[in-house]
Amino acid sequence: MHVPDFEAWDLFVAVAEAGSFAGAARTRNLSVPTVSRAVARLEERLGAALFHRTSRRLSLSALGQEALGEAQALVLSAQRMEERLGEATTLPAGPIRLAAPLEFGRAHIAPLLPDFLARHPQVSIDLSLDDARIDIVASGHDIVLRIGQLADSSLIARRLCAVERMPVASPAYLQAHGRPLHPADLAKHLCLIYSNVTPPDVWRFAGPEGAEYSVTVSGPLTANSGGALNPACLAGAGIALQPDFLVADLLADGRLEALLCDWRPPPMGLYMITPPSPLRPLRVRLLMDWLAEKLRNPPWARSGTGPAAAPSRG
Repeated sequence: MHVPDFEAWDLFVAVAEAGSFAGAARTRNLSVPTVSRAVARLEERLGAALFHRTSRRLSLSALGQEALGEAQALVLSAQRMEERLGEATTLPAGPIRLAAPLEFGRAHIAPLLPDFLARHPQVSIDLSLDDARIDIVASGHDIVLRIGQLADSSLIARRLCAVERMPVASPAYLQAHGRPLHPADLAKHLCLIYSNVTPPDVWRFAGPEGAEYSVTVSGPLTANSGGALNPACLAGAGIALQPDFLVADLLADGRLEALLCDWRPPPMGLYMITPPSPLRPLRVRLLMDWLAEKLRNPPWARSGTGPAAAPSRG
């Protein structure tokens, strides 16, 4: 009786999804030679190559492309069977690697985790807070939260909620420098610039009846953390283009004012990114569902302190 080499098929799927033997080895916590030997066993059985290999690139052969879908289904089916049979008698346990933008993670993700950990005491979370874009496959994270306009990707993305941006300034700045009435006016103002976007000094807006406008701004402070711009903005040093979750409370109590309310930057979203494989441990699925539930109605909007509730005369 011919018994399929299930381990080798799993590692074949891992290599195809990671795009490299090294990436697959990291995701499976194995050595590169172990992964390479497993794929070689399959190729020997099949009598043909599953991958085309060069010094710079790894790609699926025609046979590999044909095999990938069925191999993924095979691995997923076995994983689901094991989890279905095991979940009745086991608790979620083990580590979860979670990454989120710095200020958003500090304000809105970290406070959600104690309750989750109390419900699942055998789970641990390694939380990384960084505004830099993370390669989820290379870094080995289970979940990455990302804010922006998501590009097409082989990764699996789930949109959790909308994120709005708006130009804001303190009453003291507006009294000293006047109030911009059109995006073009921003070129004459002091602006506080967030550098983790490209290009950082070009602010784009959509306005009434589909009008669009881009303006190049400049000012006394550039930072790679949006939260680092708030103290300067509050002190009257300039106008900042900030996401709603960073300024909702400041708008609600009048310390900042929203400007150009007829003009808004392109919409963004908060996305939950996971590796391309649909296989996820129970502990990861539970955290994904927890975050999705808690952020479905964003706390900064639910509290009534979001930008829509803040007065503006711009």
